Amino acid sequence: MLLIRSACLTLFTLGVLAGCSTPTAQPPKQTSAVASTNYQCSPDYSTQTIDVSEVYQDGEWVRDFYSGARQKVVSGKVDFTPAPGSEGLILIEEDNFSKQNFMWDNATVYFAITDRFANGRTDNDRSYGRKPDGAQEIGTFHGGDLAGLTSKLDYIAALGVNAIWISPPFEQMHGWVGGGIRGDFRHYGYHGYYIQDFTRLDANMGTERELREFVDAAHARGIRVLLDVVMNHPGYSTLQDMQTFDYGAIKTTRLSAMPENWGEWTPPAGKNFHGYHDNIAYQAPRWSNWWGKNWVRAGVGDYDKAPDVAVDPIRGSLAFLPDFKTESPQPVDLPVFLRDKKDTGAKQLADASVRDYLVTWLTRWVREFGIDGFRVDTVKHVEGDSWRQLKASATRDLEEYRIANFEKPQFTEPFWMVGEIFPHKVEKTKHFDQGFDAVINFDFQRRYAKRGADCLANIDATFSDYAAKLNTDPEFNVMTYISSHDTQLFSTSAKTADVQKRVAAPLLLTPGAVQIFYGDESMRMHGPSGSDKMQGTRSAMNWEDIDAGKVDNILNHWRKIGTFRNRHPAIGAGEHKMLSAAPYTFSRVKGADRVVIVSSEKPD
Repeated sequence: MLLIRSACLTLFTLGVLAGCSTPTAQPPKQTSAVASTNYQCSPDYSTQTIDVSEVYQDGEWVRDFYSGARQKVVSGKVDFTPAPGSEGLILIEEDNFSKQNFMWDNATVYFAITDRFANGRTDNDRSYGRKPDGAQEIGTFHGGDLAGLTSKLDYIAALGVNAIWISPPFEQMHGWVGGGIRGDFRHYGYHGYYIQDFTRLDANMGTERELREFVDAAHARGIRVLLDVVMNHPGYSTLQDMQTFDYGAIKTTRLSAMPENWGEWTPPAGKNFHGYHDNIAYQAPRWSNWWGKNWVRAGVGDYDKAPDVAVDPIRGSLAFLPDFKTESPQPVDLPVFLRDKKDTGAKQLADASVRDYLVTWLTRWVREFGIDGFRVDTVKHVEGDSWRQLKASATRDLEEYRIANFEKPQFTEPFWMVGEIFPHKVEKTKHFDQGFDAVINFDFQRRYAKRGADCLANIDATFSDYAAKLNTDPEFNVMTYISSHDTQLFSTSAKTADVQKRVAAPLLLTPGAVQIFYGDESMRMHGPSGSDKMQGTRSAMNWEDIDAGKVDNILNHWRKIGTFRNRHPAIGAGEHKMLSAAPYTFSRVKGADRVVIVSSEKPD
């Protein structure tokens, strides 16, 4: 059973609820009419004579943004020498050019898993009694928080980033579930996808004041803020939360063996952390005190049991997570545990369905904090009407925020939604009629990223194909990536710093929106994983390497290309045209915005 989702990729053993791990199955192969070559190249640092006559007129002054050198166009040509460390790139723009207005079609989105990025406050590292495991800390909270993100915004802005996507900051299940196929580590909701209370920030993430400071500071730097949101499921039940919120039950035969604090249970000899299920009476009547049968499908109490997602993608259960009944129009009462939770912002809503509650909870963050967009998890496992309602409500709420906070730095673009729909590629599907402005492009990482790093000319056909599809439809956009928390880090396949450096060009020069996963720019490496290899994609940000200057060669290259991209909407949203095969030269043009990009590489 292959279950693809943003919290994790999970192959489960039998059980009612289980910890999150990763499948051994591979995603289906895709076919494409896009042709590409597969040369290995090395940069050529000799002076290049470049024909720019199709873009610039004689007498115009242009410059290489990478080196800063200026040239006048004579007989349609300019001569530039690639700057040291440029990997042979020459980035040509008008000499008197001024930065153009932002477009989502050219967005550069930085994705940070907050807990693994930067620790701004250590006093909240062990909220709700969470503890490190003292071993590899695979599934524990590491301490990253909103204050840490704010402290690193100048670093992020220097990459040319104009939007930041952060993992769901909402209050997670307090306890842990068994992690990995073998249950070999405690797995907390450090990644944000095991939500318990949508109306509160997780204490590990910080306070609402710190969220407001983060959003305002990002906006002041020209960076939009995207929250990762989930409407398919809440988090698992855990021993700790069962005790804290008084739902479910422990088997009477197990009570005497339980520690005073249930969350401190450790597996006996011969058992692993999945063994915590053995303690739980899953058919006890007190499961009604949890979400309740009108809210979710789950294999507990008298709840409706969810089918496999392969049988029913909308009503099925992903990784045995409780499945929200978002398709139901039935009005529901507030779940008992939230009704009794002292610090929740969840209130009873009149005649509200599950969908109504979730939309209200999620868009409240837009209305009060000025969130600019959502990255939406598990899109294909929720019906389209829910996404349309979420988008409409968020759009209204962002306008309300902007009117009420007119004195603050903010933007003018409508609310933006990008969806995770595995294994979507560059094609327009029904999801663009469900409120989505863009979808994640899963195809580039697997098929083109390494080819482009080997030799940029290898993927000219891909550039041309993407630009043609995206630029013929103003309501179609994709977000392309090379690394993610659900697939792999590019550094795993790059293996060398040279390749990690060179992949900046194919990613950041790709048409459409692009996503940098934290550490792509600094060759962050795969971390400890146990029996779940996806855990290693969420390793701690390698600040030690950055602060020590060990990755300056890579980082400065990413910064230079990223800043150039940020200056020119034509890179993501313009017409692509190859001007020369040797040196490989192409243009991107959108209105008055004109750039010519040269990759003076030679096949090895």
